[in-house]
Amino acid sequence: MKAVATEDEVEVLRGTAEVFAALGDVVRLRVLVKLSGGVSCSIAELTEGTGMTRQSVAKHLRVMEQAGLVEARVTGREKLYALDPGSLGDAVACLDMASQHWNGALGRLKGALEK
Repeated sequence: MKAVATEDEVEVLRGTAEVFAALGDVVRLRVLVKLSGGVSCSIAELTEGTGMTRQSVAKHLRVMEQAGLVEARVTGREKLYALDPGSLGDAVACLDMASQHWNGALGRLKGALEK
């Protein structure tokens, strides 16, 4: 029976904590959905229709950028933001790992109850 996470698993968890924290906000989830279409957007485009200020959206984008969820690039006078799928892939791997642990624990519980 496996009681603790391996060093590799701990690294995956450590690396995704900031991603999950960033995804824990509805505004950032909306930005993520908007960028998931593969199109880069400016802060003005991301603010449109939200009722939020550009400054507020910019703060959310900084959190997302620090978590590795978005990449920013300057084009002319505008800063454009695009989804960086790498961090999302790491988060999915983390969820898969947790799912495997739970499946194993539930399997052991089922086996113990059937005895």
